[in-house]
Amino acid sequence: MLESLKNFLETTGVARLFANETWWQTAIMFLIAFVLVYLAIVKKFEPLLLLPIAIGMLLTNLPGANMFHLDLFIAEEISYSQVLHEGGLLDLLYMGVKLGIYPCLIFMGIGAMTDFSPLISNPKSLLIGAGAQLGVFVAFSGALLSGFFSPQEAASIGIIGGADGPTAILVTKTLAPALLGAIAIAAYSYMALIPMIQPRFMKLLTTKKERQIKMSALRQVSKTEKILFPIVVTFIVGMIIPDAVPLVGCLMFGNLLNVCGVTDRLSKTAQNELMNIVTIFLGITVGATASAENFLRVQTLLIIALGLVAFCISTCGGLLTAKLMNWLSGGKINPLIGSAGVSAVPMAARVSQKVGQDEDPSNFLLMHAMGPNVAGVIGSAVAAGVFLSWVW
Repeated sequence: MLESLKNFLETTGVARLFANETWWQTAIMFLIAFVLVYLAIVKKFEPLLLLPIAIGMLLTNLPGANMFHLDLFIAEEISYSQVLHEGGLLDLLYMGVKLGIYPCLIFMGIGAMTDFSPLISNPKSLLIGAGAQLGVFVAFSGALLSGFFSPQEAASIGIIGGADGPTAILVTKTLAPALLGAIAIAAYSYMALIPMIQPRFMKLLTTKKERQIKMSALRQVSKTEKILFPIVVTFIVGMIIPDAVPLVGCLMFGNLLNVCGVTDRLSKTAQNELMNIVTIFLGITVGATASAENFLRVQTLLIIALGLVAFCISTCGGLLTAKLMNWLSGGKINPLIGSAGVSAVPMAARVSQKVGQDEDPSNFLLMHAMGPNVAGVIGSAVAAGVFLSWVW
């Protein structure tokens, strides 16, 4: 009886935790997970993704739970047969990340929920979306020059600047799977902090007069244009950057389901049931990659810092591009819509609207900002395709 009791006590999580010399690292990960839960529930910072990520982080660090084994996925040759036979629950769910399934399905849902009319009505918004990708390549260069990261890892860090979680995950799972936890948490954290970060740069880089500019109403977009747009964009992107097709193709397919008028059931499924299920699986498995030994490194702090730099520069790139377009147009474009060039839909567009109304309550910029916002989604996917197409 005593022997059985002794064996039981030795197998508890508490015993296993303190039997390891690095128990304090696991304790830190528990603390980080609890902080993320607090931010998701109390502060409502991207709760739909931050909460699953926090729980995934908690589960993977529980001693003896053996729910996730990152070493199975970072080997040079991945044995999916071994994953199926030896892996835990989160190992099985993580296959959707490693195979690039979840990010593409997320993009399908985003496409079904997003109105592309502002971009179709004002195609010049594509230039703002392109300008807002500046931080991606600046952060990539900074990570590469730091000497701490390989070119593949630097590309994964740079994509944080697009403020697009699924894109960051797709690039990282391919180029730098060991960094997935840190990069995903950084990407979604900065997306959640958009209302706190962006207004500072918006006011710094624009004048009061520019912030009060009222833009003329967008023209009505025909149903034919709405149907042709996703098809044409998919074809053009596919012919130029084939590696961007998984994301752009799913984004445009989801939008086509919404606008064609004959697939309402599929569109609603993509927007709701499919989106919700994939969000749960994606969040909890991404959080599972943040084990103590993999997350608590100097590189993680650098990733968080470089990610912030990337996001801030992308915001500034969009603002400066919009300022230039305003000057060329003779003062007809409010530069505030430039900050929406990052691809956090529709949060970044709402921030543009709020800052504009703070200056003039009668100013309505939301629909104008949605053009650069949608362009940013396409731009970040194209930037990801560029990175993935390089011969490393």
